[in-house]
Amino acid sequence: MKGNAAIAEHAPEPVRETRASLGGDRPVYGSRIRELRKKNGLTLQQLSDRAGLSVGFLSQLERDKAVPSLGSLARLAQVLQVDIDHFISTPRPSDSLSRAAGRDSFGTGPGRARYERVTTVMPGSNLTGIIIHMPPGCRLETTSHPGEEFILMLEGEIEVTLGDVTMRMVKDDALHFMGDVPHSSRTIGKAEARLLWTGTAPNIFPTVLSGPTE
Repeated sequence: MKGNAAIAEHAPEPVRETRASLGGDRPVYGSRIRELRKKNGLTLQQLSDRAGLSVGFLSQLERDKAVPSLGSLARLAQVLQVDIDHFISTPRPSDSLSRAAGRDSFGTGPGRARYERVTTVMPGSNLTGIIIHMPPGCRLETTSHPGEEFILMLEGEIEVTLGDVTMRMVKDDALHFMGDVPHSSRTIGKAEARLLWTGTAPNIFPTVLSGPTE
């Protein structure tokens, strides 16, 4: 039995995995792998070279025509800079619920913005959502990046600069824009501003430049 297991484990990846894909009930990995490959700026050939898997097998995998072994997933996770859980974990329905009293928040100190995550970290998810608490005098740096952004004002007032245009936003105002346009924001007045920020750009959390101003 051990000998057969060893032979199966070292069989050529494309042949063994493609046969496994012929089963009826199987997990789907293709969209997650393709998305991560593109986010890392890799071609199929580059991913093949780094992961030690054939281009043909990776092409089948991205089209959900093949099922990878755990070893293949581990190699792909390493190259694509994620934990293997990104591919194999399945969030529970209860994980999707975000309660106001139990959310984690983080910030960089007094007078600076505080961030409260409202979305769940799920394998394959593109969307990030946070509530940003901006105290009076708070200013967020100018930034630009791939992806979309959406802002909904919950409380207070801010001034947003989007490219060459500056605009004020108050409660219930919304702004939807592409993140590759340079943008920044600052609070106006003496009250804290709260806004819901959602976006498809990975790891984008605005950085506070300064604390309260005169």
